[in-house]
Amino acid sequence: MDSPRARYLVFFQYVGTAFSGVMAVKQPMHKVGVQNLLESAAERLKSITPVKFNISSRTDSGVHALENSAHLDIQRLPGRPPFSPDILTSALNIHLEHPDIRVIRAFRAPDDFHARFEATSRTYLYRVVTGCSLDTLSVFDRNLCWALRAEHLNVAAMQEAAQHLQGTHDFQAFKSESKNNWQNPVKTLIRASVGPAPVSPFTHPQDKRKLQFWDIEFESKSFLYKQVRRMTACLVAVGLGTMTPSQVKEKLRSRDPQSGPAVLIAPAQGLFLKSVHYEGLDWGPGEDWYNRPSVSRGRSPGDVPEGPGL
Repeated sequence: MDSPRARYLVFFQYVGTAFSGVMAVKQPMHKVGVQNLLESAAERLKSITPVKFNISSRTDSGVHALENSAHLDIQRLPGRPPFSPDILTSALNIHLEHPDIRVIRAFRAPDDFHARFEATSRTYLYRVVTGCSLDTLSVFDRNLCWALRAEHLNVAAMQEAAQHLQGTHDFQAFKSESKNNWQNPVKTLIRASVGPAPVSPFTHPQDKRKLQFWDIEFESKSFLYKQVRRMTACLVAVGLGTMTPSQVKEKLRSRDPQSGPAVLIAPAQGLFLKSVHYEGLDWGPGEDWYNRPSVSRGRSPGDVPEGPGL
């Protein structure tokens, strides 16, 4: 008699510099996806059926994740009990073949759980540093932030512009024209914030006085392709004085990606998927979700999170 299939929700993190993105690459040439390596590690678990990581949130090449998530099914040989979440976490980390990926924790989940559809929101963090250029930034930070030569940003103006982006809007003006044109551009931005961040611990002592780090965060259930990097570029343009908060508001209302001053897409290396949120997930990793009192896990087909604003 076959052993029962066990479904898990797994959280993992990675430095995205070496990868083509989080999604698997079918025929890897120079770079692979994070998913390729996660599934390669899972092959060592000897599941009867192949283990597929169903990723909750896409990230592009060069984008990092402090926390991404996926669900997966494991069916062990007859007579073998399901892995505990802690054992699964340790086993995957032991078999991972790249030092820039780590499984953080795992949970048992109901058989009908879906990591992508049932996430209630996603939070993205973008790191900016002023007072230097990329070639003068610490080698440890070069792939982890956007370096600006400007010594100062008008943060108050950036915060004002961020307030215009919050709420439910048609974000057509921040949508990539070349990909996923079928996506619904109406999104609800729960939060957009700009604020100072601690100086990187990798900063050389002689640079600490002139460098200032800034965190820009966005939270929503779903984002359009590269929406976060486009919104970040607008806010940075406001901080640099090449765009005003009212122009950001007008750009949003125009629904035209070409409207207003020319705005570049913020570089990939400063972007982090900070967290993926699920309703009712507030217990320790050793506990089983499917054994707890039921929580509302209703899916919203009209607001499927197709892709992060990468």
